[in-house]
Amino acid sequence: MSINFSSDKEAADAMKVTYDNLANEISKVIIGQKEVVRLILTSIFCQGHCLLVGVPGLAKTLLIQNTAAVLNLNFNRIQFTPDLMPSDIVGSETMDKDRNFKFIKGPIFANVILADEINRTPPKTQAALLESMQEFSVTIGGKHYGLEKPFFVLATQNPIEQEGTYPLPEAQLDRFMFNILLDYPSYESEVEVVKGTTSDRKAKVEKITSAEEILYFQNLVRKVPIADNVVEYAVKLVRKTRPFTDHASEITNNYLEWGAGPRASQYLVLGAKCNAILNGKYSPDIEDIQAMAVPVLRHRIVRNFKAEAENISLEDIIKELL
Repeated sequence: MSINFSSDKEAADAMKVTYDNLANEISKVIIGQKEVVRLILTSIFCQGHCLLVGVPGLAKTLLIQNTAAVLNLNFNRIQFTPDLMPSDIVGSETMDKDRNFKFIKGPIFANVILADEINRTPPKTQAALLESMQEFSVTIGGKHYGLEKPFFVLATQNPIEQEGTYPLPEAQLDRFMFNILLDYPSYESEVEVVKGTTSDRKAKVEKITSAEEILYFQNLVRKVPIADNVVEYAVKLVRKTRPFTDHASEITNNYLEWGAGPRASQYLVLGAKCNAILNGKYSPDIEDIQAMAVPVLRHRIVRNFKAEAENISLEDIIKELL
């Protein structure tokens, strides 16, 4: 499939049409979760990764399986357990019958990876994902193996049953572009879900795009022009989250123990560029930065004891900073 547009503006229009088609196709199977689908597709177009947090039974696995299907990409699911080893993810070297070492690829060698219940496995295994998420490669026995692009990790976490879990360290959390909270569906949506899943009707999704087109759109997002004042707004917003620094606000000093790093500013700007295209604009404004603020900052700031005691949520703090 050759991709040929006469201008970046035409390409941006095509990306919006592709997004609309993808969202419509996914909605055949996933009822309701429009904002979740939008954020997942946004992170793919921005070459980012997602952390999905939700209670069991909210179709997290089904959502990402169908997203991979409509994107026409290879998909692998890795179930994280306490006994999972790094080699179970990235692969290992074995000796063949001629006594030569041969590398057997692990499930990480796919375009879309579902890291299911990532907080159920020890830090050593969690860290095996780090290099692949950041460098798009893995190192085994001193050799580098590149991963097929586009490459996208969607990790899930269960917010309940915290016994026997290993909370993700801040360095690993920072690798995720978005932290997306999945809530229970509305009453109407749940009725639709139950009707659809208890009948013999099977929804089938069509392939909408290709790896080549996704890579093209990822590059297009980075080319979107952005005004200096919008970039400065994003950077100031992130700097406001750092307690007892020159830009810190009163709510930050009162309720936050730790603020967001520079990667948050980068993802705010990238997310805003993509959000602008999906809204039919050719350059992002401050509203696009604000639309990305909660999913980008939610996992990058840490509340202090006072905030927890007074039941002040991270969302409350971010909205106050906006």
